[in-house]
Amino acid sequence: MNNVVKLVLESLSPEERGFYKGKRVLVVGGAGFIGSWLSEALHALEASVTCLDNMSTGSYRNLENLLGKERFELIEADITRAEIGKGYDVAFHGAAMPAPDMYMERPIEAMLPDSLGLLRVLESVEGRVVFMSSSEVYGDAEVIPTPESYHGKVDPLGPRSPYEESKRFGEALAMAFYRQRGKDVRIARIFNTYGPRLDPGSPYARVVTRFIERALAGKPLEVHGDGLQTRSFTFVSDTVGALLKLGACDNCAGEAFNIGSEEEVTILELAALVLELTGSSSPIVHVPPRQGDPRRRRPDTSKARERLGWKPRVSLGEGLMMTIEWYRGRGRG
Repeated sequence: MNNVVKLVLESLSPEERGFYKGKRVLVVGGAGFIGSWLSEALHALEASVTCLDNMSTGSYRNLENLLGKERFELIEADITRAEIGKGYDVAFHGAAMPAPDMYMERPIEAMLPDSLGLLRVLESVEGRVVFMSSSEVYGDAEVIPTPESYHGKVDPLGPRSPYEESKRFGEALAMAFYRQRGKDVRIARIFNTYGPRLDPGSPYARVVTRFIERALAGKPLEVHGDGLQTRSFTFVSDTVGALLKLGACDNCAGEAFNIGSEEEVTILELAALVLELTGSSSPIVHVPPRQGDPRRRRPDTSKARERLGWKPRVSLGEGLMMTIEWYRGRGRG
């Protein structure tokens, strides 16, 4: 069993592990970074897993531990047009274009999974639906640490709006189904997540993978703006564990939960730590800032701690080392 999956299973209670045994679970976006680890953990919990993915950003390689196995099915389809079968006990909706370069370049396509796609899931799935939302719903937050009660500071006309507003719409749509139709929905507001399978070869690779790739290649680490903007980075096993806890929760319908680390670091600090852990002598260079880039990101996770019994278990240093080892072993292939 993969170390990431082991970490996920160790974070769950016996009751949470038992909840998924024998259940039919749909993972939309299940060939992606978070979705593939979620699919693999669900399979290890003896669920029957259906992964629905159009493979635009997902990868067959992410599913190599599942393809061909019993209790796993891959459906290659676009969720905005797919026919979703009946009988699912739980669905995790995670199809998205989460990288800024990606959703700024393809804003129309970025907005469809959490509108038309989520609508299909909510109308078709009979069981619980976990909507994988994002810290982007908070925009450039003025309250730090940010609780779920904060309504956000988002520019609907800004360059980040395709992703921010699609996630906000998705949350509103989920809650409309909850209020009007009694649909069992729950919302995970996921903060920056990193780890193995975050594709370093993609032109849309995000900051952690991009720094690791360039550090190991001896290339300069490019920091947008002054580098003092902060993020809270969560290792993927902690994010997946939180999603599974939320899906198994019996009294969480109609609620949102922050899922992220409270270990807030500047991008410059992240770059320095990557250089230290890789032993690289790459320089840090500054490039123009991204328009609309939030200055700070740090969640208030007290609700997840109290209601789900969840908190991150992997420190930033530990998670980065596991990601670096994965990259050295497999990321270049």
